Amino acid sequence: MTATVALLAAATASMIFGAVHVPFSDIWASLTGQAEEGPLRQIIVELRLPRTVSAIVVGAALGVAGALLQGALANPLASPDVIGVTGGAGFGAMLTLLVWPSAIALLPVGALVFGITAAAIVFAIGWSGAHAGSIGRVILAGIAITALFGAATTSLMVAYSDRVQSAIFWLAGGLSSDGWSSLSVVWPYFTVGFLMAVFLARPLDRLALGDDVASSLGGRPRLVRLSAAAAAALLASSAAAIAGLLGFLGLVIPHLVRLAGGTASHRFVIPASAITGAALLVAADTLARVVLAPIELPVGPLMVVLGVPLFLWLLREAV
Repeated sequence: MTATVALLAAATASMIFGAVHVPFSDIWASLTGQAEEGPLRQIIVELRLPRTVSAIVVGAALGVAGALLQGALANPLASPDVIGVTGGAGFGAMLTLLVWPSAIALLPVGALVFGITAAAIVFAIGWSGAHAGSIGRVILAGIAITALFGAATTSLMVAYSDRVQSAIFWLAGGLSSDGWSSLSVVWPYFTVGFLMAVFLARPLDRLALGDDVASSLGGRPRLVRLSAAAAAALLASSAAAIAGLLGFLGLVIPHLVRLAGGTASHRFVIPASAITGAALLVAADTLARVVLAPIELPVGPLMVVLGVPLFLWLLREAV
């Protein structure tokens, strides 16, 4: 309930504050179709609304991706970085931005394709050979693939050093006003990933009891882990395609939810991670726009500054 109220408050502030202050009455009139056409309505409908919706989608996607991976891999440090999604998406975006800068509209596609490809390679390695499906094998494969795509991205940046400036904001993580365009590309992947996460909540709870107990209750541990990792890959790739490399939410949000909620059940953690991640990212994006206005800060570093003190305080209260 608290996270839902925080999300509503953050979304309202996101619509009101920015380079131009917009009264709530004008926002309401524009969203309900009662406002006349004009610059103010254009700001609300074509700039603020898609940006706020994008922040909600990205925050929810990263929060749920982290919850799925930490549950499936039984590792509190698991995040989209572990299965190579972040590294692959970064390479795909850099490839588009640096090699084909005139095709900027294809950036979400490039990030999505290479993010999912990187995760697929990690799964293929992790689920092959004599120790197929072992958690350690998946994590090591993810680290190796992340390093490989990181090296490829660095090589691209060196080769096209004269164009790197245009990619810095994306590397730092940030939301732009072309939200509808990016959302139109990724919404099928986000929807499938989120629905898979909802259906995996109960199997992940059984998996938390141990593979033997989960199997005795009719569960299939390897299939659950593979499904959870696939859903996390879809969600994290969708987020990277919209907002760039945001590496904080996927790791921290599930911990915040468990500490604040007092339960590790995925039937609570998954939806609560979606709402909490959305609230935190919307709030951070609003601050990024107004704290040094008219200069806009990259939301990634600001989000870390905003979230780390809260996380450390909750951690201290829990220990």
